[in-house]
Amino acid sequence: MLEDTLLLWKYKRGSRDALEKIYDKYETYLITVATALLNNTHDAEDVLHDFFVSFVKSADKIKLQGSLKAYMATCVANLARNRMKRKQLEHVASGDDSYSEPIASGAELPAIQKEETVILNQAMYELPFEQKEIIVLHLQGNMKFTEIAKLRNTSVNTVRSRYRYGLDKLRTLLNSEVIK
Repeated sequence: MLEDTLLLWKYKRGSRDALEKIYDKYETYLITVATALLNNTHDAEDVLHDFFVSFVKSADKIKLQGSLKAYMATCVANLARNRMKRKQLEHVASGDDSYSEPIASGAELPAIQKEETVILNQAMYELPFEQKEIIVLHLQGNMKFTEIAKLRNTSVNTVRSRYRYGLDKLRTLLNSEVIK
C-alpha cells in the first residue's frame, strides 16, 4: 500500500513512469474483475481503457481513503455496471427482446478452457449485478466486506447479505446444472 501511495503521489506530480507502473501492476487484476462482471473480454477491455482515460483526466481529483487497488476495482465495477445498463437500454430501445450478455468462451480467454468454468460464468451472469459485484470484489478482488461497504456507500450487513444471497443463488443454479 505504501508503494501505491508513492506511485500515486509521483503520478499526480506528472510522472509518466509512475502511471506506467500503476498500469502494469493492476492491468491483469482489473481486466479480471471487469471480465467477471461483464462475461465478455472485449467489453472488459473497453471498460479498462475507459477507466484509465478517466484516471488520467482526473488525476488531480483523486483522494484515496483506502487502497489504490480497491479504488481502482470500484471504479471498474461502476463502469462495468454503466456499460451493462447502457447495453440493456440499447436493446430495449431497438425492440430486441432476445438480448443476453455474451459469455466468454475458451477462444476469447485462454484461461477458460473447461466446461465447468463456462457453467460458472453462465450462473454468475444470472445473478443480480449487486450480488455479482460483491462476490467478484470479495473473491477476485480480495476486498474485505468493510472496504466494499465503504466504497459502495452501504452498510456492511447489506454487503454480507448480498454476498450470502449471491452464493446461495449460485449454489442453486450450479446444483440444477449438475442435475441436468
